[in-house]
Amino acid sequence: MSHAFRRKAPVLLAVAVLTTAGLTVSGSPANAATTPGSIQSSTAATLPPELAPLATGKRITYYTTSVSGSAITATGLVMTPKTGKVNRTVVWAHGTTGLADQCTPSTNFNVFWPEARAAVAALLAKGFTVAAPDYPGLGTSQSHPYLIGGSEGRAIIDSVKAARNLDSALSTQYAIDGHSQGGQGALFAGELAPSYDGNLTLKGVSAIAPVSNADLFAPLIPGTPGQGYLVMALYGLQTVDTTFSATSPLASPAKMRTPVLAAGCLNEILSTYQSLTASQLLVGGALSTPVVNELVHFANPAQQPSSAPILLIQGTEDAAVPYDITAEALLPELQQYSQPVQFVPVQGADHDGAVTATTSLVADWIAARFS
Repeated sequence: MSHAFRRKAPVLLAVAVLTTAGLTVSGSPANAATTPGSIQSSTAATLPPELAPLATGKRITYYTTSVSGSAITATGLVMTPKTGKVNRTVVWAHGTTGLADQCTPSTNFNVFWPEARAAVAALLAKGFTVAAPDYPGLGTSQSHPYLIGGSEGRAIIDSVKAARNLDSALSTQYAIDGHSQGGQGALFAGELAPSYDGNLTLKGVSAIAPVSNADLFAPLIPGTPGQGYLVMALYGLQTVDTTFSATSPLASPAKMRTPVLAAGCLNEILSTYQSLTASQLLVGGALSTPVVNELVHFANPAQQPSSAPILLIQGTEDAAVPYDITAEALLPELQQYSQPVQFVPVQGADHDGAVTATTSLVADWIAARFS
């Protein structure tokens, strides 16, 4: 299925960002060998053709922590600019790709989306070293805690630590640029940073069409073409709540389709679930209030203050993360805290178009935060 199909998915890309699946324990961060950001392996990486002329790449395996504090393994890329290097790190936090290992951007260019390549190219052109985490569970034996913001946020911050462990010339200053699921993760990282990033200094967070306000989104999804996002979100919730079964809310026709979560990636998942009715997706045709409340707890950013200025970008024609959710719900939630929030509506832009239309704006904004 083409990437173009992903652009047509309705309001639910945001909810797609709502979940993540499990994390396995491989030690404790108190152990020096598993300190968050410490590198297990580093190998030369082939980069997408748009990026290969601009940077050298390393694929890394590094330690991060689960939301329960256990040491886990994560993977990602570190891309070092070939010219003009300024020794500052910017994290690219990618949008939804899927739940299975074949949906890992660092090893599968088919899910290193075109808008992601454009965003990273603009950052590399500024001389920034770009850390691009895959998020826990993608590229490892763990389950992917999809849309569990605290999981994404820790992996994002620890990818900066890992980049500095590879390159001691990199300063402690860093910034984050995220889209959709990654926009959600970027906002969570900004909230976690004071208690989690150690001697690092977060200078700014750019969040493009971030997933937010699950309580507004989740009830809208049943019966729409974006139902695959909700299924993934349930599996994400299962990874952090051992008392919850992702299949328990699913009706029989939806349960029969769950093998696609292991066999396919985003487009295949959306295609498999898009034609179900609400009652074919969920028992009773709707999520229970307790499940919605858990999604809110784990997936909604802006439940605590950011530690750095925020650039919030949203396309006005976004069918995945609706403009009104960002502009009328998330924006005031972020503005209640002390950090400045710059909001940039992108007229006429869809979900991915908001990224490609603002690559230079974002890179310039981040450069200004470092100055």
